[in-house]
Amino acid sequence: MKFSHPLILSEVAELIGAKMIGDPGFLVEGINEIHMVQAGDLTFVDHPKYYNKALNSAATTILINKEVECPLGKALLIHDKPFDAYVSLATRFRPFEKAVSAISPSAVIGEGTVIQPGAFVGNHVKIGRNCIIHANASIYDHTEIGDDVIIHSGAVLGADAYYFQRRPEGWKKLESCGKVVIEDKVEIGAVTTIDKGVSGDTMISFGTKIDNHVQIGHDTFVGRNCLIGAHCAIAGVTRIEDDVILWARVSVNKDLVIGKKAVVLAMSGIDKSLEGGKTYWGVPADDPRKKWKEIAAVKMLPDLLRKLR
Repeated sequence: MKFSHPLILSEVAELIGAKMIGDPGFLVEGINEIHMVQAGDLTFVDHPKYYNKALNSAATTILINKEVECPLGKALLIHDKPFDAYVSLATRFRPFEKAVSAISPSAVIGEGTVIQPGAFVGNHVKIGRNCIIHANASIYDHTEIGDDVIIHSGAVLGADAYYFQRRPEGWKKLESCGKVVIEDKVEIGAVTTIDKGVSGDTMISFGTKIDNHVQIGHDTFVGRNCLIGAHCAIAGVTRIEDDVILWARVSVNKDLVIGKKAVVLAMSGIDKSLEGGKTYWGVPADDPRKKWKEIAAVKMLPDLLRKLR
């Protein structure tokens, strides 16, 4: 999430009660979770296992719980609880806004777009031209939708990221301040949910068609002209490249890349990145002929065991 205008390091340090290392006038342009960072962003890290990843990332301000050497060209903010401090920034600059009507006065809706009765359009939403938003769809705050998009009943765009940190007293939520971006000519099926980014964008690109009852997690990127079948579950921070087909009930683990023009057959489970231009099936997903041979071999085991007795 980019701030409406850049802050300086000393301002941010004062807001969260942190010690700063670096030029007090160093610019902080926004906040971002480690998977989505860009130059100008502030990110946080609170575990030694990930110190190097954060310090060497594209982020130029690092909120950290230990005083370490500051990388060249960057700034540090030292805080006992970086997670909590980061959440306080997220809620300060992207606070929850109560709805005052079914279609927010701050929503921008393009010419020719039809919003059916019972649909909800939140604050600061942008919807392009010639879209159809069917009854009981919910478009949360800050969602951006292009032209010629169809969203079916019961779909939810922009729900919070499913992201929690374990604490002795229970789970602490990482509050979401990102958004969902839907490009032109996308169709989203009934009762499909697309979560907003933690601090970046969840993106559905031009021409992609999504069936009913699909879940797409935070900060996921779906490329152009993809097909995603019913009951697919796609975890956060996944990258699905152009022209990919996921048939029904495919499950995708987080932080993966599915290459261009890959086809994944129904009921598969993906636990690692997949090369594009190939067909996959099974749990874990692999070459279908290989998986069928494995199944055939397993079916032969009882006869083999009887012969060995």
